Amino acid sequence: MDNQNENNSPHILNTSANLLGLCFIVLTSIKVLKLKTVSIIDEFTSVAILFFMVSSILSFLSMRHKSLRNYRYERIADYVFLGGLCCLFITTMLIAFNIIS
Repeated sequence: MDNQNENNSPHILNTSANLLGLCFIVLTSIKVLKLKTVSIIDEFTSVAILFFMVSSILSFLSMRHKSLRNYRYERIADYVFLGGLCCLFITTMLIAFNIIS
């Protein structure tokens, strides 16, 4: 195990919860505006929501358990969080480069 004294779970939980809220706002805005042409945006946003939710849950569980499991939960939450960031990045690049019209 790496340095277990370094606990990143509160940071992961805080950031993933904030980005989860942002994804909900984006998805809700798309649905309210009834934009049919941006289906790939809502699909990537939905995947990002899933990633950030799982990351939040695992980070929370990591803070709750005081055993070897907390390190595992934190490490998995780290990777899942990175997956969510990648989904948001892809969505942003598609929009920025006008690939999605």
